[in-house]
Amino acid sequence: MTLLRKNNPLITGTIILTITGFVSRFIGFFYRIFLSRIFGAEGMGIYQLISPVLALSFSLTVAGMQTAISKYVANETISKDYRSSAMHLFTGFVISMLLSFLCALGIYHYADEIAVHFLLEERTAPLLRIISLSIPMATVHSCVNGYFYGIRKTAVPSFCQLAEQVIRVGSVYAIYYFCLQRNMVPTISFAVVGLVIGESASMIVSLIAVQMHFAKIVPTDYGFLLKAPFSNYLEISKRLLTLAVPLTLNRVIINFLQSVEAIFIPNKLMLYGYDNATSLSIYGVLTGMSLPLILFPNAITNSICVLLLPIVSEADAVSNTATIKKAVHKSIRYGFLLGVIFTLFFLFTGNFLGNLLYQSALAGNFIIILSFLCPLMYIASTLNSILNGLGKTGLTFLYSMISLLVRLGFVFFGIPLWGIHGYLWGLLTSQAVQTLLCMFAVRKYR
Repeated sequence: MTLLRKNNPLITGTIILTITGFVSRFIGFFYRIFLSRIFGAEGMGIYQLISPVLALSFSLTVAGMQTAISKYVANETISKDYRSSAMHLFTGFVISMLLSFLCALGIYHYADEIAVHFLLEERTAPLLRIISLSIPMATVHSCVNGYFYGIRKTAVPSFCQLAEQVIRVGSVYAIYYFCLQRNMVPTISFAVVGLVIGESASMIVSLIAVQMHFAKIVPTDYGFLLKAPFSNYLEISKRLLTLAVPLTLNRVIINFLQSVEAIFIPNKLMLYGYDNATSLSIYGVLTGMSLPLILFPNAITNSICVLLLPIVSEADAVSNTATIKKAVHKSIRYGFLLGVIFTLFFLFTGNFLGNLLYQSALAGNFIIILSFLCPLMYIASTLNSILNGLGKTGLTFLYSMISLLVRLGFVFFGIPLWGIHGYLWGLLTSQAVQTLLCMFAVRKYR
């Protein structure tokens, strides 16, 4: 096996995911410009504050199960045991949907308490009630995507992602112009409604895709799913949960710490001396304008990471050290090269892009500082995927925790002293720590 063959699933899958990722990010990029100009930096700050709740709900309901489904259907292409794959997908789907409905009901019912006591911003309460409706929909397409990732058919998840983005952006544009024609004042809630509509579109696409897939490969109807002995489902549930529960716990812990980080940035900016509106505006510029631009090229490395894990896992299973070494070498070499290219690009165009795209000198300043993240992010993300493929998920979790704790240290102690620049230095420091730890972990393959 080689990483360079044209018919290698890593190459084909990466191309599909990268193209779709770039198109989706391109649409989302101009969508954020639209939102920032309509709702302002403070509105973007409020909108970004609901992200921690979404991330936590995804971690709790389906993140671990998506990976578990991928793992246990991965042999389908060899064994041709499509019924077993369908039963694994169905079982994981049922478990995740039960969790998602409970999570959605909890967020909807306790939106006011979550807004005031967790997000520390009461204006997010109506947004939380709207966003809770998207959780079951996101669970559906996440489970289906997990199945298609497992059998290495990346076109379906890619199309779902693109459909979600196009419908979400299109619906918000339609709602906005509908309000303008009737002299209504648009609010940031419309952007959240668009997110729910986008998730609905992605869910529909994924359900159609999986139905068509099984209609081709399973000549009979789906009655076997209901006729199978309950003991079979208990065994499959145990198998899926054995892998999904530790992954879920890891993701919940990581996302909880990331939520604390995001929530306390505006809070600590007020300790530095800003009022609430200014703090939210700075937070909105950073997370809603500058960071998305810096993360735009991540479509390349993210696509590689999704498909690098099964390739490395397969190589490790047959003790193919040469393939693992090649993956490590190329990850470091090309991650660094790509990172330097984008660092130079953002370094010299940061001010121009900030003023051109967002009409914000502050956004340009953030882009210049954050440009130095690029080489570190690209190397760390691909090496993390390799470590996961080697079964060292405990190490990647530990390294993510260390990186987050470093950032949290800067949030709680750096921002009150140096303002938002204290957090930017924390981002650079924490990413450097994580990258060095990942490189140390794969040292025997270099």
